[in-house]
Amino acid sequence: MTNAVQLDETHDPARRSFVETANGSATDFPIQNLPLGIFSTAADPQPRIGTAIGDFVFDLKRALGSDEHLAAPIRQALQQGTLNALFALGPMAMRELRRRAADLLGQGSAANDTRRRASELLTSIADATLHLPTRISNYTDFYAGIYHARAAGALLTPENPLPANYKWVPIAYHGRASSVQVGRGMVRRPLGQRPPTVAGAAPGFGPCERLDFELEMGFYLAAGNRLGNPVPIAEASQQIVGYSLLNDWSARDIQRWEMFPLGPFLSKSFATSVSPWVVTSDALAPFRVAALARPDGDPRPLDYLFDAADQSHGGLDVHLEVLLSTAQMRAANQPAAAILTSNAKYLYWTPAQMIAHHSINGCNLLPGDLIGTGTISGPSPAQLSSMLEFTAAGSRPAVLPSGERRGFLEDGDEVTFRGRCSLEGFAGIGFGSCVGRIGPVDAVIAGNNHA
Repeated sequence: MTNAVQLDETHDPARRSFVETANGSATDFPIQNLPLGIFSTAADPQPRIGTAIGDFVFDLKRALGSDEHLAAPIRQALQQGTLNALFALGPMAMRELRRRAADLLGQGSAANDTRRRASELLTSIADATLHLPTRISNYTDFYAGIYHARAAGALLTPENPLPANYKWVPIAYHGRASSVQVGRGMVRRPLGQRPPTVAGAAPGFGPCERLDFELEMGFYLAAGNRLGNPVPIAEASQQIVGYSLLNDWSARDIQRWEMFPLGPFLSKSFATSVSPWVVTSDALAPFRVAALARPDGDPRPLDYLFDAADQSHGGLDVHLEVLLSTAQMRAANQPAAAILTSNAKYLYWTPAQMIAHHSINGCNLLPGDLIGTGTISGPSPAQLSSMLEFTAAGSRPAVLPSGERRGFLEDGDEVTFRGRCSLEGFAGIGFGSCVGRIGPVDAVIAGNNHA
């Protein structure tokens, strides 16, 4: 892992922006963060690259697309409507762009021109439309949260809750890239086959009755690797451009019926939500932690998955939170209720190990590809990060402040993920939010043409 944690002037907690909303302690987007995303406005509907600063989006294409302080490939990448070309340039280019953006958004003389052009370069996030950060060619979802694997496994496959290979190999499945969406809208309840209620009977069919979320993080890839050339574990972290929140929506009844022998299919492919902002690996440098300590008796990873530097600081300390709001709560102007918290440090396998394993057979990863970590549950009951787990498959429904009870999600329910990093001596940074509201099955799609 060649990029041992690198701190520089961009991490200075005393640094301030001329954008006043970026200087409050509660903001997710201080000048020490500067996450990347794709946005458009009503006045200019062409999607383009921006960075979040306080309550605003800073237009990087307009501000830096012809800036001679940046290398020509960066300037060219800023002309694109996705982040793929920029991500393909790798970590050094990302670091150069972040430093220049921080200078132009600071309080020094370099920011004078930006202040003069503020009305042209800054747009309120509330007035912007946020798009998927990359054109996602491939999406892979891992199963790297061991506390989730144990808890969910005991409910889905009680005869074998933790697979025999779990501590040897980072388990994953290839998800559906085409149904990844920005977490700011509606998620329609899927249709599918459900398990028979009586052994030997025909399966049921209809809307999912056990709709669930899974609290994950996602990360985006840089240049990737050529077909047939694995990414060594010591170089794998260089392939991670940045991180976002990720909701792996799951239809548990459909999943239970279809899981064997090849794993999830329609129970996962109907929707995956990601937060619109990609928090860069550089911004997260102060919040690196050691990989989750393996208990005595657990095997040492095979050599292609083991790197001392990755074990030392290949994890991330990100506090994660899930909030739930129902239609009844919103009608009564009740705030969303926090129903669980967790932390990214509870992953059994590090992101670098996921990349090393993903590519070990020669599989080629592409710029802008999305990888999900798997559900990040923690060791306590309050940190079980899906409804399947914390309601024990619906047998212990959660009671909300409105008095409503939830075993699984109902139509009109809105799920919000949040993530934040905090450490004494550094400015706190956040990921924004990843939101999805459950909508009903479309009557025509369901076959009810009379509706």
